[in-house]
Amino acid sequence: MIESFRLERVHYIPKVLEPGVLYLAEEFDVAAHLCACGCGTKVTTPLGPTEWQVTEVEAGPSVWPSIGSWQLPCRSHYVIAGGQTHWAGQWSDERIRAGREAEQRRREAFYATRARDRKPLVRFVRWLRSLFQ
Repeated sequence: MIESFRLERVHYIPKVLEPGVLYLAEEFDVAAHLCACGCGTKVTTPLGPTEWQVTEVEAGPSVWPSIGSWQLPCRSHYVIAGGQTHWAGQWSDERIRAGREAEQRRREAFYATRARDRKPLVRFVRWLRSLFQ
């Protein structure tokens, strides 16, 4: 089991990953590491406002939300916080399905808001308001 992670910023995610290293390719909004259970599987997490977030504090990197490797045989579920692995409970197939549906709804709501905010009239009104603030 991998109990701790250090952050390594890279341009490209390497083909061969080291245990205990969270690779962060900021230019491509992606992070990768070997599964914390020790099975050796590469876990890739896309980064963005509707995906995972990686932060770094003195103690080490944090990844949120939790990492659920539901498609892997190990079905590991954990959070990386302050460089440490915190194991989370297993999810049933039903809970996994519900979680994926909730994620999809959040993505749709986020992008619907962005699309609305890009409409010319909305941008014009915001610009006008900014002139008087």
